[in-house]
Amino acid sequence: MEFAVVVPSGLMRVLRTVGLIEGVSTLLLFCVAMPMKYKAGMDWAVSYVGMAHGLLFILLWLLCAAAWAKGLPTKLTLMTMIGAILPGGPFFMDFKLKRYETETAAAASHPVV
Repeated sequence: MEFAVVVPSGLMRVLRTVGLIEGVSTLLLFCVAMPMKYKAGMDWAVSYVGMAHGLLFILLWLLCAAAWAKGLPTKLTLMTMIGAILPGGPFFMDFKLKRYETETAAAASHPVV
């Protein structure tokens, strides 16, 4: 018999949501705050957006560790953590995490006997 390990849906929802918010914070940092700093001399923009981005990044990594501890495959966990480093990575990983969530939910509802 095969059993699908299903990461709790609440944890997956929070992981995916924080991932998307972290991805948006990366884009805000690169596309809004940094040009404000270097073109308009507004150093504060990078300070605030950068701090928020850093906190979201740490939170995302902690959520990845929690999801891994609850059964998220190691490869998908590492891809999500590395994706957080790359601009656009969190958006790609949201697609992967959603697909994993859908597949494991389907496998759990129809176990192979």
